[in-house]
Amino acid sequence: MRLIHTSDWHLGQTLHGQDRDFEHAAFLAWLLDTLVAEQADALLVAGDIFDTVNPPLKAQERLYDFIVNAHTRLPQLDIVLIAGNHDSGGRIELPAPLMKRLNAHAIGRIGWLADGGLDHERLLLPLHDAAGQVAAWCLALPFLRPAEVTGGEAGDDYLTGIRQVHEQLIAAGQARRQPGQALVAISHAHLAGGAVSEDSERNIVIGNAEALPASLFPESIAYVALGHLHKPQQVAGQARIRYSGSPLPLSFAEVNYPHQVLRVTLDGERLAAVDSLPVPRSVDLLRIGPAPLPEVLDRLAALPARGLFDEALPWLEVRVQLDEPLPDLRARIEAALTGKACRLVRIASEYAGRGREAESEVLLGLDRITPSELFARAWQAEYGNPPDEQALEDFATLLQRVEFAGEENAP
Repeated sequence: MRLIHTSDWHLGQTLHGQDRDFEHAAFLAWLLDTLVAEQADALLVAGDIFDTVNPPLKAQERLYDFIVNAHTRLPQLDIVLIAGNHDSGGRIELPAPLMKRLNAHAIGRIGWLADGGLDHERLLLPLHDAAGQVAAWCLALPFLRPAEVTGGEAGDDYLTGIRQVHEQLIAAGQARRQPGQALVAISHAHLAGGAVSEDSERNIVIGNAEALPASLFPESIAYVALGHLHKPQQVAGQARIRYSGSPLPLSFAEVNYPHQVLRVTLDGERLAAVDSLPVPRSVDLLRIGPAPLPEVLDRLAALPARGLFDEALPWLEVRVQLDEPLPDLRARIEAALTGKACRLVRIASEYAGRGREAESEVLLGLDRITPSELFARAWQAEYGNPPDEQALEDFATLLQRVEFAGEENAP
């Protein structure tokens, strides 16, 4: 059986205010052709399908057009999509009854039965092979918020609730599967040991639960398809537990990431192979600097001249080292870029004589500061000392409640 694992599409995302629909469309077209070429049996999309809980209409159209086209070209393909921390679970599930007719399963939230047990039936999904037989069972675990597992509390109770959800769903999968059928999990979470992209991954720390243990997924699960971390990686050195990474760079910090989807081959109950399928980059990201202004201007002058296809022009970030503020900096950079084959999205300045910490503050725009970092800075400014652990935990809990309430109110 052959699966394709991908995650963190972030449809509707903008790069410093610039629309990226062209790039998302190019990726989805490539993915569709890849599914056909690989004769995939299932597609697993491990969360953060959209960039916000209220994505633009074009982003929603991209998703649903892709699902329809995938079903048209591969009628037997099973598709499993789960909500990530950027997504609204309700929005992801809204078209679920229609999507089921296209062999697509959208799981945005978990639920509980009247007796207090996990409603595992809707989270346990059959995956079929080319002959139409059930070859594996997919355990779908969307991003789990405190209100879903503990009634809104954070800290140790949250970790206990997370573990109970995993244990109950895995037990249900073990009971359901027949000999020869594999168990596959799909989850959107930050597992311990994972390398984070600071610029574009929203912090999902809850209380003191900074990262979840890989032990949540025992050896009986042949493969764990993870989402949230944008850099492709194994977890705890285990080839069966993987982040596929984002299919395109979501910030300039991700320029050198090997963007990919993963081809997962199952042989009966066991994992046979995992292979990387590189995603072509339809629009490149260029970063010039940090360097003194004369050097930056020379490098800008060496850029190629503009061609005909503006949608494919690279995005450009310029970082300049200065001795003092330069009022006409933007004008000089824009003049040097006249007729050049790129689109300027950001200019950052750093000043000689500042320490490393001050230098990083200059480069850190509001679009790159997490709510927790803003809270810590405001606390420091107000009280003259950093917030203690309890204050940080209380803020994290409040932030999660606000985000969850925002999803509940999303249209």
